[in-house]
Amino acid sequence: MGVAGCGKSAVGARLAARLALPLIEGDDFHPAANVQKMQRGEPLLDADRSGWLATLGQKLKAARGGAVLTCSALKRAYRDQLRAASPSLCFVYLRIAPDESLRRVAARSAHFYPPSLVASQFEALQSPDGEPGVLTLDGTLAPDRLALQAAQWLQRGDHCREVPTAPAPGS
Repeated sequence: MGVAGCGKSAVGARLAARLALPLIEGDDFHPAANVQKMQRGEPLLDADRSGWLATLGQKLKAARGGAVLTCSALKRAYRDQLRAASPSLCFVYLRIAPDESLRRVAARSAHFYPPSLVASQFEALQSPDGEPGVLTLDGTLAPDRLALQAAQWLQRGDHCREVPTAPAPGS
């Protein structure tokens, strides 16, 4: 998880291969309306993300033997929605600075996400630091190194067991 350009896809693919798990590339499941909105330089709202997150949750549920999901999961509510679908879900947060994110997104040639939206990612980001079941890594490290660190953490212990989610608003 993390902002645009942090390395989710590169690290996720390597982690999935290392763990012999399927990869669920979150960007592949954005509805066309969301992709068009982002291509126009409009940030997604919570309402835009809700159905997308529900789809990703269904994909996680269907992957009974586990999976690696790449998803921005910028807000605690988004992470909790995914945890509700997969209670033992862990997050690997690839932290990078805004200028590095902007540099990486601007360098991508074949992606729908424009550099003009990078600032909105940081505005929406609620750091997962301190949440149970979260490993924070320096997203500027090489993807192979990050995948190795994540795999070692996941294989070490029980930090991903039934993480409690925050109560729903109004409950």
